[in-house]
Amino acid sequence: MTRYKAIIAYDGTLFSGFQSQPNARTVQAEIEKTLTRMNSNVPVKIYGSGRTDAGVHAKGQVIHFNFPAVSSLEKLRYGLDSQSPEDISCRSVKEVSADFNARYWVKSKTYEFHVDIGKPRNLFTRHYASFYPYPLDLARIEEALPYFLGTHDFSGFCASHSSVRSKVRTITKAEMVFDEREHQLIFTFSGNGFLYKMVRIMIGTLLKIGNGRMAPERILEILEKKDRGLAGPTASPEGLYLLEVEYADGPVKK
Repeated sequence: MTRYKAIIAYDGTLFSGFQSQPNARTVQAEIEKTLTRMNSNVPVKIYGSGRTDAGVHAKGQVIHFNFPAVSSLEKLRYGLDSQSPEDISCRSVKEVSADFNARYWVKSKTYEFHVDIGKPRNLFTRHYASFYPYPLDLARIEEALPYFLGTHDFSGFCASHSSVRSKVRTITKAEMVFDEREHQLIFTFSGNGFLYKMVRIMIGTLLKIGNGRMAPERILEILEKKDRGLAGPTASPEGLYLLEVEYADGPVKK
């Protein structure tokens, strides 16, 4: 058996998230069914860089799996791409070392979040951007974004069901651009890891700041007090995309 690393994309609209779960349609289960068919019905299990929730999309999710050696990586990629459901695509496949791990070798992840601020809302992007109908002062959001940069305990930006022991993460990018054509705000966050619903809580807080209901400096207070109750609401999932995953040469301690 050979270990392969694949980069996949998926439209999360009709999925109950990435990870397999009983009585639900998930990305992991669909890809495993495809690879199992390609492997003469011998079960194949995949491992992802991390979970995404129901409704969340990916442009650059990474998986690894063990599979019999193939003569053509493109043939394997094409088979996985063409035989998977239409809301999953396979961007690339490569052979990796037998100890490569898509989850534990992650060095950095990048997420995007799209917010539709058009009036009227764009119904054609309703599954791909979170609609925000209220006034926004973009300068206030720009002022707030740098407060996320650096190494902090992000307990105040983590949903209560998280089971991780350490909530310290390092954020290296926190940016926003305005797409005038689509009337969308596009946020980009990069870091060495993200907590459960962290990006969505960050977005909910930034929108509340932009709406004038919270001061930009509140982010510092939330980080200091580690209090989820001080942050904004959790933004809806359809605007979130896992954009890219970068890897180290071995396991990474979090």
